[in-house]
Amino acid sequence: MSLLFSPLALRGVTARNRVWVSPMCQYSATDGLPGEWHLVHLGARAVGGAGVVLTEASAVSPEGRITPQDTGIWNDEQAAAWAPIVAFVQGQGALAGMQLAHAGRKASARRPWDGRGVVEPDQGGWRPLGPTTEPFPALAVPAELDEAGIAKVRADFVAATGRALSAGFDLVEVHAAHGYLLHSFLSPLSNTRTDGYGGDLAGRMRLTLEVIEDVRAAWPDDRPLLLRISASDWTEGGWTPEDSVALAKEAGARGVDLVDCSSGGNVLAPIPLTPGYQVPFAEQVRRESGLPTGAVGLITEPAQAEQLLADGSADVVLLARELLRDPHWPLRAARELGAEITWPVQYDRARL
Repeated sequence: MSLLFSPLALRGVTARNRVWVSPMCQYSATDGLPGEWHLVHLGARAVGGAGVVLTEASAVSPEGRITPQDTGIWNDEQAAAWAPIVAFVQGQGALAGMQLAHAGRKASARRPWDGRGVVEPDQGGWRPLGPTTEPFPALAVPAELDEAGIAKVRADFVAATGRALSAGFDLVEVHAAHGYLLHSFLSPLSNTRTDGYGGDLAGRMRLTLEVIEDVRAAWPDDRPLLLRISASDWTEGGWTPEDSVALAKEAGARGVDLVDCSSGGNVLAPIPLTPGYQVPFAEQVRRESGLPTGAVGLITEPAQAEQLLADGSADVVLLARELLRDPHWPLRAARELGAEITWPVQYDRARL
């Protein structure tokens, strides 16, 4: 019996397997609206056999976008545009997940293929928001969030959660990784505030935990809530795996069901990009917090994915670039591992 192709139940829903589509920005939306590209991109991974298909980071407010071309979930028109995509993904047997995101001080940036840098206000940009006015390198100087601004961020996450529910999503994930708003509050490298949202670990975790509480209260009890974290800043004096364990324990007490363990993105840092380089983070958070975890990062081979589950390093595997190269990776992996998986009837002739 392949662990990779065994089901996983979280609250009232069950993923058909443990190959999940990691959120991947497509930078292809207009006014936050997903369109045909998103339907085909996400739908293809569901057709390919993934257990859960997560959207790209979708902004809870216009100022929460990374780029002007990010998808959003800050208005009802966007929720309505997501609904047919969700229905298609679910129609292929996968669960549909929405990643709720706020870019924080990394907002108003150019798309990668447009050349990195700032989108200026006269080009459709805006002023980012952050824990302080310290900018991310080569990006705009953010405005420091005051109490009213923090209250708005929390309210935006709540409203976005309600819209994700109206669109039919099976689960939601709070994005607290990669240097975006919540991660920038967590890390002492970017959060030098001296009020109740800074200082010690409890103060720096406060906003993330408040958002988790808010989202959990707005999300049905029978549907899972995930948390994506950067488990390490890869820099001395930054956020650590031990901090991640502490956060996971507090998040679990507030209703998070699985921690999706990525790393980096908050400061420029050397990261050793080797196969499975982030798996140890998922293993440590799982072992020391007691919460299920997801592993991500240069996981490319079926045997590699199967083994890390067998070792107890994680409960699910999230694939990103490998699923861009091969949307049908789960179908191929099941064949290689001798596992049973349901093929779309339209593709059944290629099974053998």
